[in-house]
Amino acid sequence: MGGIINAAVIETKDLSKIYGYGDSEIAAVDKLSLSVGKGEIVGILGPNGSGKTTAMRMLAGIVFPTSGTVSLLGRQPNDLWVKHRIGYLPETLQFRSSIRADEFLDFHAQLYGIGKDARSRRIDEVLQAVGLIENAQSRVRTFSKGMLQRIALAQAILHEPQLLFLDEPASALDPAGRRHLRELLLSMQERGATIFINSHQLSEVELICSRVGIMRRGRLIKIDDLESMLKPVHQVDVKVTGLPESSLALIKKLAVKVVDKGGGVLTVSLRREENVSELAEIIVHSGADLQEFTPRRQDLESAFLEEIEGVER
Repeated sequence: MGGIINAAVIETKDLSKIYGYGDSEIAAVDKLSLSVGKGEIVGILGPNGSGKTTAMRMLAGIVFPTSGTVSLLGRQPNDLWVKHRIGYLPETLQFRSSIRADEFLDFHAQLYGIGKDARSRRIDEVLQAVGLIENAQSRVRTFSKGMLQRIALAQAILHEPQLLFLDEPASALDPAGRRHLRELLLSMQERGATIFINSHQLSEVELICSRVGIMRRGRLIKIDDLESMLKPVHQVDVKVTGLPESSLALIKKLAVKVVDKGGGVLTVSLRREENVSELAEIIVHSGADLQEFTPRRQDLESAFLEEIEGVER
């Protein structure tokens, strides 16, 4: 994961989008400032209504900002030179149901300015890449949701974009489709593409992204590299019977937090790594019956919920 960061491909400063007037104003995106370098895969997470899609549409030049600045590849998003070098996959894409898959891609290839001689070859390449080569002449009305998602992705990568925007790219894909998508995006990254993803699929973001941002109520509340965001936490799941109250009191003094889930099951959050062995010693010396003792690493879902809940508090 990762990629070499050479220069800012996406740069925003106080980018905002306000809907409504006066007392009814709503900030869909509020002073978004970020920088994304060449070769990065960056994922943006957030609850429904957090502003992720509006932010992406402003970056892609589909929605005009109320204030602030944005540049893509060093130019304005509405620059035609830029538009020929970015790909965009919306969360939902409308299709004319009677059109064939290859006709749909041929239409978009012409919009991208791909010459007639190159179009057929490139269409076959992207259909192969998304696993639809055998459905090239099928009508899109016969496609499942997952197949529609894949043909929509095919149009976004048809012109080999330097910068790719993906809004919920894995939402309709099965596990095999999600793995295929990961492999495709990582291969594009290896060729120098920069990829910006909005997603609710936290496990997919964790597997592919080098940096992750979290939005809430229009504001980017955190953005960090994945390793820093998934900092090791000293949390232990314990199953024990016959633990004396005095020993439980010692554990509570040692821990940041103890969650009693009932039936002798505890989740213990500790300040330092060395506290893990101290916790084990307290339980063993208490004479209790220790049945399970499982230290665990924080995942992206836990980190995401922690950030959101922390802001709400």
